[in-house]
Amino acid sequence: MNNSLANTLRLLGAGLRALLVLTVLTGVVYPLAVTGVAQALFRDRADGSEIRADGKVVGSSLIGQRGYGPRYFQSRPADGLGTNSHNTRYELILSGATNLAADNERLVRSVEQAKARVVKENTVPGYTVRPSDVPADAVTSSGSGLDPAISPEYAALQVHRVAARNDLPVARVEKLVEEHTQGRTLGFIGEPRVNVLQLNIALRELTSGE
Repeated sequence: MNNSLANTLRLLGAGLRALLVLTVLTGVVYPLAVTGVAQALFRDRADGSEIRADGKVVGSSLIGQRGYGPRYFQSRPADGLGTNSHNTRYELILSGATNLAADNERLVRSVEQAKARVVKENTVPGYTVRPSDVPADAVTSSGSGLDPAISPEYAALQVHRVAARNDLPVARVEKLVEEHTQGRTLGFIGEPRVNVLQLNIALRELTSGE
């Protein structure tokens, strides 16, 4: 065997050994180490921020759910055009905003229609919702269209309807919203918010225990 062939085989063997070592390190050891650290320190987040009810996973605290029935608190519209209804499904494959300008006629018309619907659905005997009471997140979607939370103002607007539909005292439903209102992250990032799925699970538990 001449020196040139011997050198070629030596280099090939070194390359294969390096490939094997790097494959094990970056393809097996590193992912397992990262997964182990994530499970040890951030188990809830590493598992997808799952929300459980009745011993089953019913969703994630990071992703909005399909529309809820009239007895429950409603989410933000899912399609960016204010067309959320009790049958609206949040479609992960359709995540995204409308990218329509604020003065776009289609957007303006759909927001006005959604506002009228919110007023009608949440006006109950003894409590009248005015168009000026409707917050922006009640008639527009988030940038992703999958926002799991609503503003405390939108949750408060729905309290009287939810109380009436479930034969609950208004004060009890207000307290439920207050208990599920999260403040700004670290005290200054983002806005106060209410996770709709968690709130509705608590509402269902409350009504089932009545």
